[in-house]
This record gives sequence, structure tokens and C-alpha cells, in this order.
Amino acid sequence: MDKEKKKTLTISSNLKKKIDTSSISTAGKKSYSVEKKKSFKINKPSAQPKVNSNQESKKRNFTRKFIEQQATKDFIKKDNKPAGKSKLKLKGPIDKRDFKLTVSRALNVEEIEIKQRSLASVKRARLKEKKKPEGEEKKEFKKVIKEVKIPEQITIQELSNRMAEKSSDIIKFLFNMKVVATINHNIDKDTAEYIVKEFGHKPIIEEKPSIENNKSKEEFIGEVKNRPPVVTIMGHVDHGKTSLLDSLRDSNVVSGEHGGITQHIGAYQVKTENNKIITFIDTPGHAAFTEMRARGSKITDIVVLVVAADDGIKPQTVEAIKHAKAAKVPIIVAINKCDLPEKNISKIKNEMMQYELIAEDLSGDTLFVEVSALKKINLDKLKENILLQSEILDLKASYSDKARGVVIESKIDKGKGPVSTILISNGKLKRGDYFICGDTWGKVRAMINYEGKMVSEAMPSMPVEILGMNSSAYAGAEFVVTKDENEAKELNEFRKNSSTQNKNLVKDKTTLFEDVKDKDELNIIIKSDVQGSSEALKMAINKIEHKEVEAKIILSDIGMINETDVSLAKASNAILLGFNVKPNREAKRLAEEQKIDIKYFNIIYEAINYVEKSLSGLLEPDIKETVLGSAEIQKVFKVSSAGKIAGSKVISGEIKSKSKVRIIRDGVVVYSGEILSVYREKNQVKEVGMGLECGISIKDFIDFKEKDVIESYLSEEIQRTI
Repeated sequence: MDKEKKKTLTISSNLKKKIDTSSISTAGKKSYSVEKKKSFKINKPSAQPKVNSNQESKKRNFTRKFIEQQATKDFIKKDNKPAGKSKLKLKGPIDKRDFKLTVSRALNVEEIEIKQRSLASVKRARLKEKKKPEGEEKKEFKKVIKEVKIPEQITIQELSNRMAEKSSDIIKFLFNMKVVATINHNIDKDTAEYIVKEFGHKPIIEEKPSIENNKSKEEFIGEVKNRPPVVTIMGHVDHGKTSLLDSLRDSNVVSGEHGGITQHIGAYQVKTENNKIITFIDTPGHAAFTEMRARGSKITDIVVLVVAADDGIKPQTVEAIKHAKAAKVPIIVAINKCDLPEKNISKIKNEMMQYELIAEDLSGDTLFVEVSALKKINLDKLKENILLQSEILDLKASYSDKARGVVIESKIDKGKGPVSTILISNGKLKRGDYFICGDTWGKVRAMINYEGKMVSEAMPSMPVEILGMNSSAYAGAEFVVTKDENEAKELNEFRKNSSTQNKNLVKDKTTLFEDVKDKDELNIIIKSDVQGSSEALKMAINKIEHKEVEAKIILSDIGMINETDVSLAKASNAILLGFNVKPNREAKRLAEEQKIDIKYFNIIYEAINYVEKSLSGLLEPDIKETVLGSAEIQKVFKVSSAGKIAGSKVISGEIKSKSKVRIIRDGVVVYSGEILSVYREKNQVKEVGMGLECGISIKDFIDFKEKDVIESYLSEEIQRTI
């Protein structure tokens, strides 16, 4: 305390009020005291006259304010100590006014513990920072090198986020490479890798999930056993495919088909006499279901080609042969309706030879079986041949591995939600398993077999209906069981990103106007019961081609027609097709209010015919003209009641009243209109024959000249069709 500096402040005034000494210490270094010894005296000169009390009060206030300001400046004066030790710590909440030192606060020492930095000093420090010399270098921050994960495709926006770089810089970089893009455009992994390196970061190529890398059916884990064969029944429409399957499984599926035509894939299992199981898949034979047949051939082990004995080989028969050969699947030819007297077995065998299907009795290796679905002839022989062929193929599968399969059909059930028919190809599927299926995922909440019974597990070659998908899966999608929910979500995200590879890519300038079309468009919305039917109808409509009109499908979905579909049809001026589905109550009411016509179909070729007729309605009709006759103007007459009349002589055919007419002058048509009336000897007549003279008045035309030719004709509109 010896080194402690003290300052003494004495305040005196006309009131002769003295302030006792007090001490204020801050951090033990400075102290301020107020005592009598050293004082500022402000005395009123005695020689001056007395002033009133108001003036005296003003002077006192001024003096007091001046002293307080001086004391405050001394109190908060900055010394050479560190800033951290010169702060005031005030009790209670801090206010701006708390930084001002008054006499009353100076006398109340208990309120102050540590010196506090004033607002003024903070402002001065900021101002000093701004006024730094220009030559003074700022601190340079070292760039952070990031490890950037790069998928197969990535948007520029996402890449900029992963690199922590401005997207505008990436766009400029691409522009310098003569590539025009926006933040929403996708770039491939090679381009992304190059960009990452150029920006000074480390690229890391994302690998495919392990499930995606291991898709081989031959790689089995666990117990491996023989599995039942998967047999697809294919052939031309109305050759008896479904009837044959009904006979094999003692059912009557064909009676429930609209028009007797199968319009979706059905899967069933049949037990033979020796307790062996065969899985049958029934495919439609109509031309519109090409994709279904192709999908059926890919998921099958054996194809049974059904050919009617009285009808022979037809277009869909040839198509089925091509699908089976493309899939490298053995074919068994089942010649159906062999009980008919019109059968011609030898002709069918000979025709099959041109497709490299040679019967065994003709020194070939293709199995031919003559059957009758109606009278159940040789069905056992067909089963034996199927089992024989399956033994040759030596079909194996794991019964303990995680299940894999293929979506045969998909639909949306009103009570069950998204439902998909899955054919298990390998492994065992259990209730509660998490799975990924195409671009959707879910958890197996329930399984229903081909008999409509609930089951807890499904084995290889077994078709089951799966409940628990978060959305409808597309037919033909791969079904894979994952270890948990997180893996299912991760894989689903990966597949979604992979499916957008060709979207939002930068187009060349030459392709910018490719989408410009001058065709009249017919907007169509399709709602179907199952995905296969929706897919088939969509493909059939897209095959309808014409140089003037075009069918544009703006929505193709499965499930009941709802209000959204009706609103979309209204907004897009589209026709709404319901295939094996009906609208709900709200949609029906809205359709009536909006005057939207909903067309319902349950046979595919009827729906296709309707679309063709609708497209034909958009075509401009052909105009057919038939020349009736012609007349040459001899003289022009002016009649008060009828205006100008052309006195003419019929030189060919006949001139008819109210017919269309052309005025030809020097070989050029100068007017086209309608004959108002025809006169013969001052009498109005309907027609005048060749060689006769007559008067002709034309609607809205009076500029007749001699030698003009009046040509009478009929015009007929002929509606064109697709």
C-alpha cells in the first residue's frame, strides 16, 4: 500500500458543504480519496451584486456536473496493465448507465469490486481496428482440405456443399471447360473427381453397397437343396394357357377373366403324385402384354409353349419363342386341343422346325406333349416331362440365406395398401424381415400364399404376396432382404440416386429444339388394378403412331380413381381411363361437378380401340369435292329485286341452286362462295342442265364479267381414322 497513489478531491460551494474523505481502490493499484485538504474552491466574488436563487442553483448544478465529469475521466483512465485486469464487476444486472462514475457512486465503494471496461473504450478499440495501416497484413487462413465422397452421379449443388465451395465457382470452372450447367444439373463421377482435385480436395469414390455387388444366384450361403422348378406357360391368345393351368391345379381361373383373356401374371404351385412341387406362372397372350411375357421368361426355369392343335403357330407364339430363346430357357411344346377332329399335329411340328424346335420323333431334342386341357388328357405326362427337364437343369437354392426374389405383379389394395407378388429365387423369407425392392423398401408385415392363406415364411420357388411396402414396387424389380432397417434405407437412397443418372444432364445446342412438336396431343390418364395391366396398356397406347396426332400419357398408376386424378384430368384436359378399377365416392362426385367423362374398361383391346377413335377425332377431315357442272357468263343483268344476275349458258353437267361455286377468270379462281338462286325464264328453279341458258345469282358477289366461268360443286367432309 506504500506505492499506492492517492488523489484528493475537495468540493466546496456557496452552501459550504464539505465532503469527508473516502477511498476507492481498484485491484490494489490505484486509489481515489475525497478529503478537505486539496480542494477546488469556487467562491462568489464579494464585489458583485447578489443574484436570485435560480441563478445560484444553476451555478451549483454546473459546478457539480463539471466535478463529476473530471472524477469519471480519472477513474476510467486506461493504464499500462492488461485489459483483463482493469474491468469493473458490478453487482446486479449491467446497464449502460452503470459505466458512468458519479459522486454518489464514488462514495458508495461497496458497489464496485473490479474495474469495468467502458463502452467508450470499446468503441475506441473498434475504431482503432478499422484505422489499421494499409500495409499491415491480415491473418491468412489455411484452406481446409476435405475428403469428398463422390457417387455415380451428383448434382453441382450437392458437390459444392460437400467441398464447402461456392456453387458459382464450380459453374464458372465448367463454363471455362465449355460446359454450360446449372446447380441442378448432374455430372458423372469422373467429372466430379476432376473438379474436386482442381479445387484442392481429396476425392473418394463411393462404392456400391455389398448387396449390389453380390447379385449372383450361384453364390449360396448355408444349406443348399434342390428347389422346385419355375415353369412359365406362354403362347398365343385363346390357345388354352389358363385352361391348361386350371386343369393342372383343379381350379377355374379362366371363368373369372374378362373376355376370357388373362390380363395379368398369375403364379401358382401344383403338387404332383410323388409329392413334388412345380411352380407355374401364367402370362397373357394378347399382343399388348409383350413386356409381361418377356418378364415371365426371365424369371423362369422352363417355358411351356401352348399351341392350339387346330390353329397352329400365331404371332404371339413366335414372340414367346423369341423371349424364351433370349432368356436361354428350355422349351416344352404342349399341343393343346388334341381332342378336336381338326387337329394337325404334323403341321405344327414341321412349322416349329423353322424356329429350331425339333421334336424327338424327328431326331430333335425338344419335348412335345399332346394334351387336352378341357378333357384333361396327358396332363400327367406333361408334369413328368417338366420334372425330367428340371432334373437335367439341377436346380439348387439356399434355404437359410437371406431371401432374394423378383416382383411378378404389383397392385394397391384398398384395405391392404401396396401389395406385391414376389417369387422367391433363393433363401428364406420370414415375417418381420426388412427388404429393398426396386426403388422402394419396407418390412414384411404379412405373407399370403397362392391359396390365400397367411404364412410365416417362404422358401425358394414359392410365390407369395407381400404386405408392408412403403410404396408400390414396379413389376420385374429385384427383391432383396437386408440385415436391418438402416441398411434398407441406405440401399434405397443409393438406388434412387442411381436411377437419376440420365436426368438433368446438359444437352447440346443441337438438341435444344428436339422436343418441339407440331402434333395435336391427346392427354391420357390411366388407372389400373395391377401394374402389369397398366404397363401393358401404356405400351400399347405408345405404339399408336401418326404424323399429325399423338397420345400423351401424363399419368399411369395403379389403384382406385381418386379426386386427384379427376382434378388432374380437368387441369390437363385429359381423358381418364379406368382399367378394372372404379372411382371412389368423392372422385365420382367431383367428376360429375367438373363434367369429366371417365371411361371404364376390363378388356385391353377395347381400351386401345377407344384411344384410337379419340385420336381419329383430332384429325382434320378430308375434303372431297365433286364438280357438278359449269356455265359461261354471256351477259350481266341488273335486277332491282335481286341485284346483278349473270346470264349464263351451261357448258357441262348441271348448275344446282344452293351448291358451292367458284368464279374462274382467265384460269384463276377470283371468288368462292354459294349459289343463291338459279333462274330459268324468269322462274326460280333448283337446277339447270347442259346446253340451257339461265340466270345465276351468287351470295355476296356482283362483280360478274363476260366470259367468266361459274363452276358448281359439292364439298363433303370425310372423317379420317388412325
